[in-house]
Amino acid sequence: QVQLVESGGGLVQAGGSLTLSCEASGSFFRIPAMAWYRQAPGKQRELVASVTSGGNTDYGDSVKGRFTITRDNAMNMVFLQMNALKLEDTAVYYCKAAVYQLSRSFVEVWGQGTLVTVSS
Repeated sequence: QVQLVESGGGLVQAGGSLTLSCEASGSFFRIPAMAWYRQAPGKQRELVASVTSGGNTDYGDSVKGRFTITRDNAMNMVFLQMNALKLEDTAVYYCKAAVYQLSRSFVEVWGQGTLVTVSS
């Protein structure tokens, strides 16, 4: 069983920066991929960025060149560095982990979400 704990959300002015953190804790066999999603009011949840255990990354078109996803050496944390923030980036940001449990069963685990509000 894995739990995701997020931190780093808050209020920031347009053009500013924030870094979100997500830590996976508990028991697991392997976490081959982690990702950040976001959901604005009235909109569907969308992929922001993802990273595999091998270091491959993928970004949504709206954040390319501004956001950077990274992982730590133990593969149990993921970060999202957000630069040049825009009003449109305002959303609840969710951490997601693709997890193989000790039993080798596969589950997707979501964090509780952290609110990022960008103001003018």
